[in-house]
Amino acid sequence: MCRFRVSDPETFTERVKRALELLTVQPGCHKGTLARSTDEDDRWVLTVEFESVVAYRRAMSPFPVREHVIPLLSEALTDEPAMYEPTLTSADGQVEEHTSLLAEDAFTVRLGEAGGPANPRR
Repeated sequence: MCRFRVSDPETFTERVKRALELLTVQPGCHKGTLARSTDEDDRWVLTVEFESVVAYRRAMSPFPVREHVIPLLSEALTDEPAMYEPTLTSADGQVEEHTSLLAEDAFTVRLGEAGGPANPRR
C-alpha cells in the first residue's frame, strides 16, 4: 500500500497503469487497485495484494518491474506505514481470520535478537 500526493493525475494514472500491468502478471500477485481520495483531490493510494512476502519480493525482481515500478514507488509518501498483513478478510458474507506472521514479541525485540515467529501475534 503506497500513498501519493499527485499534481498531474493524467500522467500519474498512466504510470500506475503500466506498473499494474507489470505487477499483476507476476506469480503470486492477486490484484492491484489505484484509488483517489474523495476528500482531497491530490491524494491517491495504490494497493497491490500478494500471496506472501516472498511473492512480493520475487515480483519486484524482473528488469521491467525495476525499470518502471520501483521509480514510481519511490515517489510514495513515506510518513505512513506501507506494508500491512491481513487480519480479517471477507467474501460472500463469510469472514476468515488470518494467523499473523509476526511473532508475539514483535516490536519488542531488537534486530538480531529473534529467529522467527515461534508463537504468532494475536
